[in-house]
Amino acid sequence: MEQSKDTRLLNAALIIYIVIVLVYGIMYLLVPQVLVEAQGGEPVASGWLRWSGGVLIALGIGSIMVYRNPLKQDAFVVTIIVGCLLAGLALLYALLFELTGKKWFTALPMIVLLILTFLLWFGRQQAKDILCQKEK
Repeated sequence: MEQSKDTRLLNAALIIYIVIVLVYGIMYLLVPQVLVEAQGGEPVASGWLRWSGGVLIALGIGSIMVYRNPLKQDAFVVTIIVGCLLAGLALLYALLFELTGKKWFTALPMIVLLILTFLLWFGRQQAKDILCQKEK
């Protein structure tokens, strides 16, 4: 059976994901209060936000590694798909039931994350032969 080498959709989705998580990660790590103020929230202890910046940066670096060499990286791709889905659903819940501050600040990332979930999922399906390659 010939293997599909179509990773274009996955690569495009990974690039979008990488940019988003690195930008948010750097912001949360270095200047978390800027994001709090942009949302219209009250200042909070920055330590509660900075750790998530580090996690986002790590996910961005891991995604760069997958982008460069997707061979046998299905588990990581599934992890970021689940992460995007859960984050998008959490923002949807916040938008519907807990919203304080500016709606756009919650709605925009929610939409982007849910669209990205589908792009990553379909990109994964197209590149499954590479992501799940078996030993010969």
